[in-house]
Amino acid sequence: MDETPIRSPVTSTISSNPRITHRRSQSFLALVPLAFVAGLMLGYIFWGRSTGETRPGVPTAILQQTSSVLQPTQKAPVRYNVPVDNNPSIGPENAPITLIEFSDYECPYCWKWYVETYPQLMSAYQGKIRFVYRDFPLTGLHANASPAAEAADCSGEQGKYWPFHDKLFSGELALGPDTYLKYATDLGLDSNKFKNCLDTNKYQDAVEANYSFAYNLGVQSTPTFFINGLAVVGAQPFSVFKQIIDQELAGQIP
Repeated sequence: MDETPIRSPVTSTISSNPRITHRRSQSFLALVPLAFVAGLMLGYIFWGRSTGETRPGVPTAILQQTSSVLQPTQKAPVRYNVPVDNNPSIGPENAPITLIEFSDYECPYCWKWYVETYPQLMSAYQGKIRFVYRDFPLTGLHANASPAAEAADCSGEQGKYWPFHDKLFSGELALGPDTYLKYATDLGLDSNKFKNCLDTNKYQDAVEANYSFAYNLGVQSTPTFFINGLAVVGAQPFSVFKQIIDQELAGQIP
């Protein structure tokens, strides 16, 4: 599959840091109307509450309310505008399915999806999926999430984003600076260039921008996916993705 270059550093100014000052979950309601496939909703209600990791500070009442209102009442599904931009992707750019994941390298549910579902999808739909990885580090839970994301971006400068991505999710070593340097060495990267990229936090703004975009869209937990704009929350099994993708390919979803 084709690999597109890693994004360039983002230099946009963020007026407030949502990871420090959380809004009152107003944006979360933007993801409430996820009734895009009526046959999937019952499964979503049960799976979505147990297969993802939610950032700190989200009131339990909001989560309960969300699960209670997820009913197939809409006439048409909601498609969110989630651009690929310059984020790393693998697969044909003209693939009929664009699958965007907002993820966290230290999230156990993200690892679960990567191990159990990701390989099945990429094997079953060869040439039909463009998979895009976007960062959503839950720093309140995972101290290594943002640095790991930056390290992956640094590896992308040398054309090794996806091998590094796989290393981070391999579970071989605990995440941390020494691990990133070892992975860089294992992959044959220029260690000095890689270390300088890490030390200068070259991609910190890019990671922050991804997080800010997802937060403002209403993303609350990892992993969260968008299949041609259709939201799927949590480390759902292959069968859930297959049903949506098959219907999308068949033109059965408005």
